[in-house]
Amino acid sequence: MNHQEEGEKVPKLFGFWASPHVLKVIWALRIKGVQYDYIEEDLPNKSDQLLEYNPVHKKVPVLVYQGKPTAESQVILEFIDEAWKHRGDPILPEDPHQRAMARFWARFQHDKLSPPIWKWFTTQGKEQEDAYEASIEQLLVLEKELDGKRFFGGDKIGFVDLSLGQVSYVIPIFEEITGVKMITEQKFPSMSAWMGNFLTSPSVKDHPPPLDKLQARYQAIREAFLKGEI
Repeated sequence: MNHQEEGEKVPKLFGFWASPHVLKVIWALRIKGVQYDYIEEDLPNKSDQLLEYNPVHKKVPVLVYQGKPTAESQVILEFIDEAWKHRGDPILPEDPHQRAMARFWARFQHDKLSPPIWKWFTTQGKEQEDAYEASIEQLLVLEKELDGKRFFGGDKIGFVDLSLGQVSYVIPIFEEITGVKMITEQKFPSMSAWMGNFLTSPSVKDHPPPLDKLQARYQAIREAFLKGEI
């Protein structure tokens, strides 16, 4: 990935292969047709460059464009949409209210949906059962919001879809590991269809999540939680 329009510097993306936050930035760059250089970080031994570019959080992803770093995945998505406004499909809608609602649902994923799902995956017994019910409750909110649409923003992937993208592949991995089904076509017809639509969309299917490696990683994480090692 080393050719771009003349006069433009190729952005650099500092990432980690298993991070869903990095993946959604990659998918956003693909939606915009932006070439980039990817730098894989060893998170236990973070590079001096990463620490220099993101001294506040010291995390990936970080996107460096024209020498200027942008950190935090949701912020990076908005930056990509603005920096390459006239390339590819828009990530955020033009309408102010729709933009606000897209940000709202992205926060919903972070604040309301991810915590109970993670708790369900990393616990057992009554605690896991309670977290499962809490997860179902939040997923039903999303099911109602999606309401038969192909994507949350309409016919094409947008900000909310990218923000929720990890749901499409992480939940099936968690289901496989725990042996418990969470999203069924009967209970969640719209969400089930969305998961398939998202994973087979051009920007995602050409750079799919590494499912086998992720399953092994998450299996080890769950076992460590249950043993009290984390």
